[in-house]
Amino acid sequence: MKGNSMKSTPTTRGSSASSSLSRSDRCMRRMFELRPDHCDVTLITEDGYHIEGHKVVLSSALPYFSAMFTPRSGLSYIESEQREILIKNIDGSALEEIIRWCYSLPVEPDETNVQQLLAGAKMLDCPEIVSICSDFIISQLHPENALGIYSFSDLLGCSDLNQCTLNYILHNFTSIIEKSDEFTQLTPERLIEIISSEHIDTGTGGEEVVFSSVMNWVSYDEENRKQFLPQLLEHVRFPKLAQQTLLQIEDQYPIIKSYPTCKDLLIEAMKYHLSKGTIVSSSARFRNRSPVIKPKCLLVIGGQSPKAVKHCEFYDFTTERWYDLPNGLPTRTCRAGLAILNSHIYIVGGFNGTTRLKTVQYFIPSKGQWVACPDMQARRSTLGVGVLDDKIYAVGGFDGTSGLKSAEVYDPYKCTWSYIASMSTKRSSVGVATLNNHIYAVGGYDGASRSCLSSVEYYDMTRDSWHLLPEMSQRRSGACVSVLDGKLYAIGGHDGPAVRKSVEFYDPVANCWMQCADMIVARRNAGVVTKDGLLYVIGGDEGFDNIASVEIYDPRKNQWTMLPQEMSIKRSYSSVGIIDKFKPLDDDVLVSVASGDAVEQGTSHIDRFKVNINIPATLYN
Repeated sequence: MKGNSMKSTPTTRGSSASSSLSRSDRCMRRMFELRPDHCDVTLITEDGYHIEGHKVVLSSALPYFSAMFTPRSGLSYIESEQREILIKNIDGSALEEIIRWCYSLPVEPDETNVQQLLAGAKMLDCPEIVSICSDFIISQLHPENALGIYSFSDLLGCSDLNQCTLNYILHNFTSIIEKSDEFTQLTPERLIEIISSEHIDTGTGGEEVVFSSVMNWVSYDEENRKQFLPQLLEHVRFPKLAQQTLLQIEDQYPIIKSYPTCKDLLIEAMKYHLSKGTIVSSSARFRNRSPVIKPKCLLVIGGQSPKAVKHCEFYDFTTERWYDLPNGLPTRTCRAGLAILNSHIYIVGGFNGTTRLKTVQYFIPSKGQWVACPDMQARRSTLGVGVLDDKIYAVGGFDGTSGLKSAEVYDPYKCTWSYIASMSTKRSSVGVATLNNHIYAVGGYDGASRSCLSSVEYYDMTRDSWHLLPEMSQRRSGACVSVLDGKLYAIGGHDGPAVRKSVEFYDPVANCWMQCADMIVARRNAGVVTKDGLLYVIGGDEGFDNIASVEIYDPRKNQWTMLPQEMSIKRSYSSVGIIDKFKPLDDDVLVSVASGDAVEQGTSHIDRFKVNINIPATLYN
């Protein structure tokens, strides 16, 4: 019988922390373990679960059961006298999890149970579990599932989750209409909710992105959807379309001619352009959209200072200050790669002071939580990492014995690492970046010939092959590599004992390397990020000592300047990235981003978590 597994496995998940529990929590958990002894109620679900419990415990934990079991003003429900009670419209496994929570056991949502668990928590009026489930879903938001989550959260009446998801949709609108199959399944009302927003971020595409999305939605089922065209186009800001686009619309979309109100919108927009923008109107159509610009921070994770450290800190560009993340990494790590994918921060491989690592973990900023991923195929420190086509590439590195020419790719949808073609040569301390749908491997150290390298090659994923490019003007191992304005920069590094301050960039149009201004300080094994058209080079070492300073390069001036504020510690081989400033970093609050030395086991793939918006509506009533 379903549900018996609860009684046959009295040991509790998360019991390793039992010694730190309060006495009352320990007593509650002991009551859970003693079931079915002394129980006075059995909850039965329509899918066959039988769950034993104590009415007094359930009543004290949830208002739903308090109302059911506790007579008030001389009135009582018939269930208050029953030993077995049928609970309708709730998934049995979800109810089982909620009952565990009533006995002070942790709730553990995952991709397979979170929708039913959230629906059950809403039905039983349990805001704590609603919050836990909502946080998990937010951590899994992705362009491919955001629209489904938006509809699902609205159906459940989860307003906080719904608003957070809408903000994600508006911020990632262009990616969503390109990648999401759910976009063409939106109802017209839901589509209007989105395109009517002031805060859609259309990137460089402008209002044409919104107009094209509407026309694509209509054309998906034109016969049935064309009736909604006037309502939808009312929310497209035609005056903000390019004049050339307006002139071509009727020829490109003749269906628009069928609706006088749509033609009127075009005429209004043309008059605006002919007036050179002097027409004044209170209509939203004449205003530019104003996407919410999320504040950014520079995250520095781990590194060598002088040994591998857990310490993490971030630089807040708004306050222009550095802040510690007190507990830092779960384990000491340096020489690791960093990738940012789907708002998660991945730390790949590295060195813990003793062992070269094949481990991978990612940080969920919204939860302040580290989650373990499947290991790589090979141990890799001083590797390069890049992101391409929603996959993470780990390139080269050192396995503790020799440099590596191998490379592998992580697919977050399949949750697997797979080898790809090997490079032409071994490269440890290699710089890696992504440009024009290729992964570039720059310089490094060839352990076989004991030489620092000036060679560069790129990976073509369509052919699973590497191809050599023109060499740099200088050998560079431990250079930091990044892309800015369509050019590939190689910064600093070393050739034997000579640590470089020189910088050069590869122009793919000219197919050659060019020199630019030297850094102020020679450095190798530094981190690099780009923000607002500038390069930031973080830390590193100058051959004898680690460095705490940060330099900024402005390509328009061909000039380097120092960031006035240095990091709190000198460090090299750290992992760095620019991320949205997340909730735990708001209001100058210093918080931990990890939980002691514990790394939660989990998966980082997203596509397993797809909302099922066909769950019976009775679950939401």
